[in-house]
Amino acid sequence: MSKQAPDHHDAELALKVYDLRREPVMRESRDAINRDYWPRNEAEAVAVLKPEHPLNRAYRQVSTYWEMVYGLCKHGIVNTEFLLDSNGEGLLLFARVEPYVAAIRKATSPRSFEKAEWVAKSSDVGQKLMEIFRARIKAKLGG
Repeated sequence: MSKQAPDHHDAELALKVYDLRREPVMRESRDAINRDYWPRNEAEAVAVLKPEHPLNRAYRQVSTYWEMVYGLCKHGIVNTEFLLDSNGEGLLLFARVEPYVAAIRKATSPRSFEKAEWVAKSSDVGQKLMEIFRARIKAKLGG
């Protein structure tokens, strides 16, 4: 249901999304997740869901942020391809949890990563980014 063509409203939203990514707490959370959350199995993927896990707060902030952003695409508020040109980072997180998303959904909500999954599957840019991110993850984790 993505918007057919981007316009100046899409540009304004993309800039706002970028600006929110730079907010200090969000930047700290993104740094922690991008640096430290690389699950190798289902147990590691769902461990972060426990409130006492050191990455729980950052995980919740980052995952829900990207779900909100990608929801703008899914609901036709912003053009998906345009937004993903500069906002693919959330798909890197989704690519890391993709093998374990069923377990995450069972442990939290059946809607977890629903919008990221939609963006990853329904957009050409999303599909290309997922290929890149899956290869990057495979290389990093040695699998």
